[in-house]
Amino acid sequence: MTPMLRLYNTLTREKAAFAPIDPTNVRMYACGPTVYDAAHIGNARPIIVFDLLFRLLRHLYGPEHVTYARNVTDVDDKINARALERGITIRALTDGTLAQFHKDIRDLGVLMAEDVNRAGEPARFIEPRATDHIGEMHRLIEGLVAAGHAYVAEGHVLFDVPSMPDYGALSKRPLDEMEAGARVEVAPYKRSPLDFVLWKPSKAGEPSWPSPCGIDAPGRPGWHIECSAMSWKHLGKTFDIHAGGIDLIFPHHENEVAQSRCCFGTDVMAHVWLHNGFLQVEGEKMSKSLGNFITIRQVLDDWPGEVVRLNMLKTHYRQPIDWTLRGLEESSRMLDRWYEAAGEAAPDAAVPGGVVEALGDDLNTPAAIGELHRLAGSDAGALKAGAGLMGFLPTTKAKREAERVGAAGIDVARVEALIAERKAARAAKDWAASDRVRDALTALGVSVKDNKDGTTTWTVAG
Repeated sequence: MTPMLRLYNTLTREKAAFAPIDPTNVRMYACGPTVYDAAHIGNARPIIVFDLLFRLLRHLYGPEHVTYARNVTDVDDKINARALERGITIRALTDGTLAQFHKDIRDLGVLMAEDVNRAGEPARFIEPRATDHIGEMHRLIEGLVAAGHAYVAEGHVLFDVPSMPDYGALSKRPLDEMEAGARVEVAPYKRSPLDFVLWKPSKAGEPSWPSPCGIDAPGRPGWHIECSAMSWKHLGKTFDIHAGGIDLIFPHHENEVAQSRCCFGTDVMAHVWLHNGFLQVEGEKMSKSLGNFITIRQVLDDWPGEVVRLNMLKTHYRQPIDWTLRGLEESSRMLDRWYEAAGEAAPDAAVPGGVVEALGDDLNTPAAIGELHRLAGSDAGALKAGAGLMGFLPTTKAKREAERVGAAGIDVARVEALIAERKAARAAKDWAASDRVRDALTALGVSVKDNKDGTTTWTVAG
């Protein structure tokens, strides 16, 4: 019997037992990056959170019974502007940015296609790119026009929002209220100020493709249509879970629902909608103007990926998170204690029921971490298995220390020479010299510990 999983559904505003459409193929979609610049630490939150859900679903239903699609947006106004600014092609920009993103999230312990997919078997992790799905977008757009839910105007194709009476059900925004609050100055070719673009003409220098619906001039897709096309292609007309940041509920996810439902005539697009909360830095909204804009790579230059991942998961995914130096330091110490407790325990122990139960309650990571604390004092193997399910503590303390040393840029030979010098000073009872060496180690970012057996060990401070 599959353990119970309960998830909070943005569509219903309730937490309920999860019942997949087909338990032999549980299907999840998450909105991924727009690859125009280095991803910031706020972008890492949905990547980490929904990677954990993917891991949990694989644990509950079996790795061969879960399919996860996380898209890449590689056609966008920001991409066009950045490529022009740098004087490079759009493809060069998106390929380079995506490669950096992959390196960043791999260092965060996120499962990648090569970790999941097996030769000769259906792909269970898919990372579709928008520009590879123009044909699917054409079919959706033409289907919407044929069904009376979209129209062609001045080289554009627009979704006719008033044609869908229950538009706004996901964001809980009544149509009449949205119409009353819509801006007066809108494009003259729109029938309603709420109508949104499915396809638009391309300007000179912008990427372009043949247009749908008999439009002569080449063009490019609107933002929302891409996710409807990619989820349909890889997961079907309806699927189990759609996930993303809370900022995407409106208009992006609302418009995805409208496109998919109206094209296919379905009651739902995804049965369950999950959204993670916002991230702020040291109590303030992250902003370049405030000087607190932090990329994933900048954080990883100072902290091992497992510390960053643990720090992200200490807060429940639906709650806002305050990203602080103090929090990272606490997470680092916590992980050190777990490494000490787990030692060289075998990683193949059964995942503790308490960890699974906590995660099964709408990914209650604070409760799961509390259970790992309890296990740290009683069962090293279970601690390692439970932490492994959550995506950290997969290796040994030795490797963890090696990662920390590398991240901090420590000169290991210099540290070992100073420790030997300090040991000689202590043997000669030259306490002043011993203290001077300790101060030199501290200046290098190293903490030393004199053990009862006469040995001295060292770690990177923090």
